[in-house]
Amino acid sequence: MIDPRILREDPDRVRASQAKRGLSGDPVDRALSADEARRQTIMAFEARRAEQKSMGKQVAQAKGEEKAALLAQTKALAAEVKTLEAAQDAAEAEWTAALKGIPNVTAEETPAGGEDDFVVLETVREPRDFAAEGFEPRDHIELGRMLGAIDLDRGAKVSGSRFYFLTGVGAELELALVNLAMEQAREVGFTQVIAPSLVRPQAMEGTGFLDQAADDVYRIDGEDLYLVGTSEVPMAAYHSDEILDADTLPRRYAAFSPCFRKEAGSHGKDTRGIIRVHWFDKVEMFVYTTVEESYAEHQRLLEWEKLFLDKLELAYRVIDVAAGDLGPSAIRKFDCEAWIPTQGKYRELTSTSNCTDFQARRLDIRGRFPDGTKQVATLNGTLCAMTRTIVAILETHQQADGSVRVPQALQRFLGREVLEPVAK
Repeated sequence: MIDPRILREDPDRVRASQAKRGLSGDPVDRALSADEARRQTIMAFEARRAEQKSMGKQVAQAKGEEKAALLAQTKALAAEVKTLEAAQDAAEAEWTAALKGIPNVTAEETPAGGEDDFVVLETVREPRDFAAEGFEPRDHIELGRMLGAIDLDRGAKVSGSRFYFLTGVGAELELALVNLAMEQAREVGFTQVIAPSLVRPQAMEGTGFLDQAADDVYRIDGEDLYLVGTSEVPMAAYHSDEILDADTLPRRYAAFSPCFRKEAGSHGKDTRGIIRVHWFDKVEMFVYTTVEESYAEHQRLLEWEKLFLDKLELAYRVIDVAAGDLGPSAIRKFDCEAWIPTQGKYRELTSTSNCTDFQARRLDIRGRFPDGTKQVATLNGTLCAMTRTIVAILETHQQADGSVRVPQALQRFLGREVLEPVAK
């Protein structure tokens, strides 16, 4: 949740952030009112509690009828104190709920507006001109069949729509991508992690996903557990309720996990292929650092994502995502979108978000600094989401006969330079 000091000292800044996201300013007013009510109940409780303590001392010194009278007053006062304490607890809960209802305050640089109001920051490589090469590109579904790499029919038979099998070179390609991503992460100082895909509600709520995408989250019936849509969730909760030494920051992790999403609200979108699926594997970068350093770290995460896409020899662009398309935890987000030839457009492959201290406040993650303890900042960045990356590789590097050239960086993991169609 946001820093209460920002709300109290500069509420107009919070209202402006709400407006950039396309949200009402009412939650800001509600939180301010809840804060004032909370303060009033605290003052009333503490005043009566102090009176109760003072009267206790008087009772100890009194005798006879005076003591009996004071005891009667004490009993009535104790009941009032109990009532005021309950009111204080209720006001505290109302204040916390109101504060949690406000998303993070967006960065000044974040564009205002919704999904279509992003700003293109950079375009890397021109999309391949298949017409100049004299053939019509095949989509990843046809290429997947020809290569024996993707089995959608049996995925649907076994698990339902938006499921798939990666087979043969498809499975090899995913493992090659995992190895390349983890190798790059290790080389720049990330600790490799295999993260759980099931988490408790505190982890999901603490990262903002029950606010942002509750309808898109799988919950296990009969269990107090959720399936994660990204390993950002377990990695954010990894250091929950801990105080980290300042000299151990930044802490950088590269986590592999399966990811699960209902894809609620995507009816009719990307119903074919493996662009939008209910399950996929991903390598996610996650960082704990100071709020002051988080802005530079955000740029580093973006550069590492770009480096990975460069190794895959893909055409892509970098966009500054508009405020209305941010999750509640993020103040700013960059997406890298790869060109998908048969769709004739760019599609998101990676994203990186700076969440400053928003998640750390919810999860109680602090740092121990020379001037005391305070919340740290958290950042996340996708290094490789497997299915969409496989789509981009197959369609971008295909050849006229249905074979696919393997990017040089992946050749040593796959042991070949070309993926050849299999005999039918």
